[in-house]
Amino acid sequence: MSTQQGNRFFFNVDWITILLYVALCTIGVVNIFASIYNGSVATEFNLATNYGKQLMYIVTGLILGFSILLLDAKFFSVFSPIVYGLTLLLLVAVLVVGRKVAGNQAWIPLGSFRLQPSELAKFGTALLVARYVGTFNPKLRDVKSIFFAGVIIGIPMFLIMMQPDTGSALVFLSFMFPLYREGLSGYFLLIFLGMIVLFIADFLVPMTILVPLILAIGGLFIYQNRRKQKIMFSSIIVTVVAILYLFTVRLAYEKVLEPHQRTRIEIMLGLKTDPKGAGYNVIQSKIAIGSGQLTGRGFLEGTQTKYGYVPEQSTDFIFSTIGEEWGFAGCFTVIALYIFMLLRIINLAERQRSTFSRVYGYCVASIIFFHVFINIGMTIGIIPVIGIPLPFISYGGSSLWSFTVLLFIFLKLDSNRMGFI
Repeated sequence: MSTQQGNRFFFNVDWITILLYVALCTIGVVNIFASIYNGSVATEFNLATNYGKQLMYIVTGLILGFSILLLDAKFFSVFSPIVYGLTLLLLVAVLVVGRKVAGNQAWIPLGSFRLQPSELAKFGTALLVARYVGTFNPKLRDVKSIFFAGVIIGIPMFLIMMQPDTGSALVFLSFMFPLYREGLSGYFLLIFLGMIVLFIADFLVPMTILVPLILAIGGLFIYQNRRKQKIMFSSIIVTVVAILYLFTVRLAYEKVLEPHQRTRIEIMLGLKTDPKGAGYNVIQSKIAIGSGQLTGRGFLEGTQTKYGYVPEQSTDFIFSTIGEEWGFAGCFTVIALYIFMLLRIINLAERQRSTFSRVYGYCVASIIFFHVFINIGMTIGIIPVIGIPLPFISYGGSSLWSFTVLLFIFLKLDSNRMGFI
């Protein structure tokens, strides 16, 4: 690398985002240590613990990230189909040779390390979505363009559902937001919101009441627009699809979801209480977060954390450790760092000269936002427990490395924004 290239590399990289990344990783490793601490000083230097392993994951992640910054920016656009294809092969492989943990066959054992292909599929899919939009400039208001985008997103989503890992599969819905930025009709977001409302209503309202209610609303709208054939025809389709969707949700709930997943949904909707079973995690997590009050109990002083009342506390429920030991101030700081990072990424995405870079940047922001919103929502009991990590903070090599690659690819694209069109 020449002196001029070295200077350009140093000054063009967005170091603010890198500092945010380092801050979140540091918060993560400190709270992972708190979640496993048992009073032994030797724990601090034990690389066999989750804390020690996370330190190694962070160091190797930084090496991986800065290696990405040394690559040619065009590499990611040119090889995006290959990267996407490799992640699909891994998703197929995990269904054959994967190890089943907690009911999900989502990990490929590699010695003492377990690789989770669904994490890698996120940046592979983001690259190909960006390549598709950036190269073909599709008009995302016609059926053909939407279909191809849906296929790119739907294939890995389907393979992940086969594991079955519902939580990781749902993350792929976040790709709707970058497509919306590039011209996808806002009606799709309304449809998505309507699907959520109908999903909840399907459990709270008997079908004998819900179906006639939808027919009545649909019929009224059709009658009011009887002279506008296009609107009337669309209303008929929406009414029929809504009813079919209700029956599909009920069928999937009874035949596809695992018993523990059904229980989690029922607990969240208040249809069932199970304080010693499926609801135990959330109850203990809410106790831990609530007991932190304003400033927390103090580092290594959390009783819920210290005595292991919250299962999976270093992974899916790491936010409960932050809430108990650092209180509202700690929670506010973590959420503020995420918001700052997301706004920063969106700001960087908007200044890109390349459509590929802009779309990829929005994919990065959407994936991180979805993870943060769902994970924190799980720990405070407003969203069913679907088992997805808190970016850069939760324990796990696959998770940390995939988010690192996801973020640093965009930082590389941004550093070369004046030369990559």
